[in-house]
Amino acid sequence: MSEIFARNELYWGNEAQKILASKHAAIFGLGGVGGYCAETLARAGVGKLTIVDFDTVSKSNINRQIAALHSTINLKKTDVTAKRLKDINPDLELIVIDDFYTNEDSILDGVDFAADAIDTLRAKISLLENCYKKRIPVISSMGAGNRIAPEKLYISDISEIENKNAPFISNCIYQLKKLGIEKGITVVASREKPYSKEKIQNTETVIKNSGEKLEFSKITPASTPFVASCAGIFMASFIVRKFIEGIE
Repeated sequence: MSEIFARNELYWGNEAQKILASKHAAIFGLGGVGGYCAETLARAGVGKLTIVDFDTVSKSNINRQIAALHSTINLKKTDVTAKRLKDINPDLELIVIDDFYTNEDSILDGVDFAADAIDTLRAKISLLENCYKKRIPVISSMGAGNRIAPEKLYISDISEIENKNAPFISNCIYQLKKLGIEKGITVVASREKPYSKEKIQNTETVIKNSGEKLEFSKITPASTPFVASCAGIFMASFIVRKFIEGIE
């Protein structure tokens, strides 16, 4: 294997590194959580990644998103991330989807593991439902906004979330329950009570590549540099450990 993964191999060995090179992970959302998830999967040596996002980099992303720099403002997050990932591993096989995810389950074809870093409820539920139906392992970020303490993050099954009353989490659980999904989805959640000094709500309009126009109401969360990045790394670590589980 490439020398760039030599330190990985000192921990999990050459055979595990070969397995990682054969795996395909998909990351949905390249913001504060998903960007770090994609980055660390590439640095771990996962051989094929699909990255999905519709947005461009803005100044307000700079405090927490790995793709966000003054030099990348107004550039597509997919383009910035793809360039960065290929610079990490030139041999990486990369599928780039610059679009807002709705219900395109064909994106999941051939995917070994999905990482859900979507922050809009409808799209998030659609992805989780599709993964559940297609029996594709998925790990979902359940709220990294409005928090400051990364040490309070934890990984569990969705049925074992401790703070089910947090608004975003309770909405997700309610919508999934209506679909008959109450367990079997891994999540990264936080024991920290969400907090924001101000509630900002607006209507966002997205035009998909197909021409379909979507409008949805969205609350802008407070976001620190610490929690989203760690949540993304938690997700990547979990995926890698599942890929090489049982390899000595």
